[in-house]
Formats: sequence, C-alpha cells, structure tokens
Amino acid sequence: MKKRIGLLFLFMFLFLSLIACSSSDEGEQASSNDQAGEVEISYYSFSASPEYEEELDQIIEAFEEENPDITVDKELAAYDDYFTKLQTQIAGGNAPDVFELNYENFVQYASRGTLADLTSFIGEDNAFDPSQLNQQAFEAYQYDGKQYGMVESFSNVLTFYNKDLFDEAGVDYPTADWTWKDELEAAKKLTNPNENVWGTYSPTTMNEFYKVAAQNGGEIFNDDGSVAINSEENEEALAYMVDKVTEYDVTPSPADMSGQLPEDLFVNGQLAILHTGIWMFGTFADAPFEWDVELEAGNTQKAHHFFANGLAVSADSDKQEAAYKFAAFMSASEEVANIRLDSSWELPAISDEEVLAPYLEQTSPENRQAVFDALDTLVMPPVVENWSRISDVTDEELEKALFGEQTPKEVLEILENEYNNILN
Repeated sequence: MKKRIGLLFLFMFLFLSLIACSSSDEGEQASSNDQAGEVEISYYSFSASPEYEEELDQIIEAFEEENPDITVDKELAAYDDYFTKLQTQIAGGNAPDVFELNYENFVQYASRGTLADLTSFIGEDNAFDPSQLNQQAFEAYQYDGKQYGMVESFSNVLTFYNKDLFDEAGVDYPTADWTWKDELEAAKKLTNPNENVWGTYSPTTMNEFYKVAAQNGGEIFNDDGSVAINSEENEEALAYMVDKVTEYDVTPSPADMSGQLPEDLFVNGQLAILHTGIWMFGTFADAPFEWDVELEAGNTQKAHHFFANGLAVSADSDKQEAAYKFAAFMSASEEVANIRLDSSWELPAISDEEVLAPYLEQTSPENRQAVFDALDTLVMPPVVENWSRISDVTDEELEKALFGEQTPKEVLEILENEYNNILN
C-alpha cells in the first residue's frame, strides 16, 4: 500500500514538473520573442534638431519598414543642451539604447565603459561592409582596437560669402588661394557701419581656435599628448581672431550681435563672409541674395575642420542587437544617404562616388566641389578623455581675450596650466 502511494506521489511530482518546465519554456520563449520579435528602442539625437526632424522621421520609417520587428522611439535635443542631458540620463541608469556622439566627445564616453563594443555585431553582419564607408570617418569611432560607434555623417566648414555685398563694394570674390591677409583686407572694404554690415565672422571658441591655429602651423597637443597650446604660432592665431573684433572692427562683437545668431545676420545681409558648416546649405537655400562658398583662408598653410557624427549603443542596453541594426542602417544605408544628400543634411559616410554624385549637381551653393577639396587639408578636433572640460575652460579664457581682460599671450599661459591640471 505504501509503495502504491509512493508511486502515486512520484507520478504527480513528475507531472507537475513537466507542467512547470513547459510554462517556464513558454515564458522564456515569450520573453525571447519580445526581444527579437517586437522590440522598441530609444534613440537620442542632436543633429536633426531643429531643421532635419522631417528627414529623420523618413529615415526611421524606412528602417522600420525594413525591420518590422523594431520600433524606434526618437528624442531630440539642441546641441547646446544635448550632452548635459545625456550625461544625466547615463548617470541615472536611464541611458537611451542608441544615441549620437560627435567625434570630439566619443573618446570621453568610450573610455568610461558607457558604450557597447560593436565589433562582434559587425563581424556577424553579412549586410555590412566597412569598406562601404569613408575609412577615416569609420575608424574615428574605434577605441583601444574595438569599434564603439558607427559613423553616420561627416561635415566641414567653409567660407560662405554674400555675392551681392561683394558686388556692391566692388570686391573680388574669395578664391581658394586666399590668405588671412586677403580676407582681412576684403573685410575692411566690405564693412559698412552705417548699414550694420560687417565684413567677416567666425566664433572665438575652442572649436574655431584649434583650426585657426592649424592654419598657422600651430597645434593644441603634441603627438605624444602633451600640451602644446602656449606657442608663438598659437598666440599669432589668437591675436588674428581677436583683432578682427577689437582692432579692425570687421567682425561683430557679442554686444553688436545682441543675442542674434551669426547665421541670422548672414541671411539678413549683415555679414559679407561667414565661416560655418556645410550643414547650413539647406538653411541658406532661400536667402534673398546670391551666395556661394569657397575654401577657407590660411596663413602658413590651409586647414579645414573635419567633423564626424556617429551612433553608439549603450553598454547597459538589453536591446543591443536591435540598437546596432539601427546604428548600422544610419551609417551605411543608401536610402539614408540619399535623404541626407537631397536635404543637404551633412554628408553621408558612404564612399560610393555614384551615390555622392548628385550632391555636386545641386546648386546653392554652386561651388560644392569645395566641400571635397577641403578634405585634402582636414584637421581633426583634439581628442582627450576630458574634452568637455578642456573645451569649456578654453571658451571661458578666449572670451577674456575678446573683452580685453587678458592678452592672447596671457590666455595661452593660463590655458597651458589649466590643461595640465585637468589631464594630470
């Protein structure tokens, strides 16, 4: 009797175990299907705000059509606010699954372990070939031998000029051979205080300074990473930037601008020359005057910005595979490239000349070839792990030179000490 009861309990135990295992398997399968079948990823962006949100929506729609199991929930922020908000999200354990990083800030995030290593995803992705992309831009998102980001676009800065103002002043248009002296002399003739027209404008910030320094043979850091900012070449470059505002009055001061953006002054016909990025092509397309672009002036040599934007995946995301698919799509999709080219939203990172050809055929500006010519003399932003602090303290000190509180030499001496304190 006891044996029969024991066998009955054994059968009941096995039966209940099978039910439990079945339920567990079904639960795991459902969970797996939620991850691989219906996944919603969060995407955080700055480059689409505010002019290109419609284009980003087109891209997301195309991605979701190609990947019906993935939904992209986008969030946009202006560049000035973006990284503060991103750092807050990461610190709070609420990082987006995939988010934009510019090249300048990439190393800062990669070095802190906040980004997912995408190397294995790339290796297993038969649809993606790194040779599809501009190699310098693709490799910019590598750190310590691993791929922590997917480049999506690159851009540079050119000399934008108002042809009508040049014609009225009887000044020849800029050429690819212009030097600082040529631009300054033209700016003096183009400046008209009675009409609130200034000859030229470029910001007095770190992002501008490192390039202007390079145009004079200077650099911010040596090849070994040591601080090189306090040099004669850099002092001359900073003096050139400041003197256009304080001595020659050919560039509006912050007081002159009264809170207006330089691109607004350009569209208003108040700037004859504006140094800004090719991402402004679309914004200026409807300007009420003729305008074009040219290579920037140099002093001892030419030097042009090279900016790259890319997408990184959060190391804490539990949806990394889906997030990678979106990052790869933004990076290498021909459909995305065409959307970018049609709207003049920076340049896609792909290297296919046939895809890029229509970009040169567009007018306004006419001299789009300058965009590619500038790549021959590109200078990359200095990249250090504490770039944000370096950039912020530099902007603060450069402003003191602009307001006459310190000489360019004094500013560079202070920055040399500040950099060493931050980096050591």
